[in-house]
Amino acid sequence: MSLKYNERKWKEKLHEIIYEADTPAGKLFDIILLIVILLSVVLVMLESIGSIESKYANILDILEWVITILFSVEYIARIISVKSPKSYVFSFYGIIDFLSIIPKYISLFILGTNSLLALRALRLLRVFRILKLTRFIGESANFGKALKRSRAKIAVFITFVIVLCIILGTIMYLVENEHDSGFTSIPRSVYWAIVTLTTVGYGDIAPITSLGQFIASMIMILGYGIIAIPTGIVTSEMTKNEKDLIPNNTQNCTNCSEDYHQDNAKFCHKCGNNIEHG
Repeated sequence: MSLKYNERKWKEKLHEIIYEADTPAGKLFDIILLIVILLSVVLVMLESIGSIESKYANILDILEWVITILFSVEYIARIISVKSPKSYVFSFYGIIDFLSIIPKYISLFILGTNSLLALRALRLLRVFRILKLTRFIGESANFGKALKRSRAKIAVFITFVIVLCIILGTIMYLVENEHDSGFTSIPRSVYWAIVTLTTVGYGDIAPITSLGQFIASMIMILGYGIIAIPTGIVTSEMTKNEKDLIPNNTQNCTNCSEDYHQDNAKFCHKCGNNIEHG
């Protein structure tokens, strides 16, 4: 009984250190983790420079292995400190953590995969938890909901833009086709219309007739208005549902690994587990 109790207590302590950013130990752990991640990314960048790689290849490789082993230990610790390992392994951060480890091991069998270690930069997303910027995570969740609610309107808008580009491209083909200006086919003219309407303007195709240049000018002006429409649609949905945005802290449920809880929450809103005492 005592053995099980002690095991549960050290798992709770381990969970508090590696998952929580509200405690001094948890914050220190995450700050050290971010420093190691930054160091790892810098090493990968240095390794891509030929002169440095040829001179310090062995040192860089040793440092990479040290960091990979540290990340492997951390990954295992995260798994054993939660009641449901699957909830962490298949979570957003869990997948990123796995992707930051596996490339180095794969490089033992497949050459040229070391550059994939740059995926470790994704782990810097943990800075939101460390700096208590979880409100921005809440904002992103609200933005995602707004996108989902406005998907029908955006789909109609994109369909309209596609049809408009086909019409404009066809018109430009009829106007410019015989003047050797690059409008050699309707698909190529539609490509030009898309590039012009989105204000990208590669310049590989350009009208040379007065009528063609006039139409192109109208399309460019139209492009500025079209770009603003999706922004207005999503913004409108976000302002309608600002109440959906709730304050969050960094408490992590030991049972289901849910992250986003209200500031004074005692129980996980997803599974009902006691998040104060595990």
